[in-house]
Amino acid sequence: MDLTTILLIAIGVVIFIAVILVIIGLRDREGGDPLQARLNEYAASGKIATLEEIELSQPLSERVLVPMARKLGEFTARFTPQNALQSTRHKLELAGNPKGIEPATFWLSRFLLAGLLGGAIFFVFSISSLDWSWGRKLLLVAVFTALGYFLPELMLKSKIERRQQEIRKAMPDALDLLTICVEAGLGFDGAMSKVHEKWNNELSFAFGRAIREMQLGKLRREALRDMADRIGIPEMTSFVAAVIQSEQLGVSMAKVLRIQSDQMRMKRRQRAEEAAHKAPIKMLIPMALLIFPSICIVLMTPAALQLLRSSLMELF
Repeated sequence: MDLTTILLIAIGVVIFIAVILVIIGLRDREGGDPLQARLNEYAASGKIATLEEIELSQPLSERVLVPMARKLGEFTARFTPQNALQSTRHKLELAGNPKGIEPATFWLSRFLLAGLLGGAIFFVFSISSLDWSWGRKLLLVAVFTALGYFLPELMLKSKIERRQQEIRKAMPDALDLLTICVEAGLGFDGAMSKVHEKWNNELSFAFGRAIREMQLGKLRREALRDMADRIGIPEMTSFVAAVIQSEQLGVSMAKVLRIQSDQMRMKRRQRAEEAAHKAPIKMLIPMALLIFPSICIVLMTPAALQLLRSSLMELF
């Protein structure tokens, strides 16, 4: 086999294993226990089945791959510092706890992806006839290993930034709806419930989680502060502080919400203006690398051809 075929096989194996890791680590756990769901199905149908038959009726990922990933995650957590696990848990909360992934599973995915990328490149170099020195090969293996180790962290940071940006855009409209509901006679908890029912975005999900925590007995100010910590943007922190202060001082909640809505809308307009001012500077890079060379080629090519055909070239 030539080098191209080997590279394609290695890339295919890496992609297959990465898909398995994504299915295991980022699977949606909000659907409940799959074994309990199977028990409910057999109970509704009236069939008599043994526990072994019910377990075998589950998919292979639920019976083999998920328990294996959990065991590996627990093993990885033993050698991971607690500060790193707590920091990862906070980052996962900032990202909206995507698909219920745990910190140990996240660290396991980092180690496995680093080992898979580094091992795949090393395997390709070991069986290929590429005339490179071993120092150069090991350097490339180290680069791909570091890439596999930091790639989940970069993806998590990107998820956090997208979620925070979505919440920033939705906050003025959400505060308008809160203001309307409070002025119509609803309490603040009921207004948050209306936002959670009417919308389907990250901010409504955060409101819904805070409402469930309050229903379970947590104080409103504690639930709101925890919600602000899970979102991690200054706008939400100032909003929560204003709501808690108005509750403690007895200020009209509708007035506070209207003021906060106006401030959020003004901040969103300022961010839009800032982004518009940054756009010309960001456009310089593609213009310098792509547009200007093309323009130069289009304009200078006819002149260069005429110069080559002229008698001036005969002097050289």
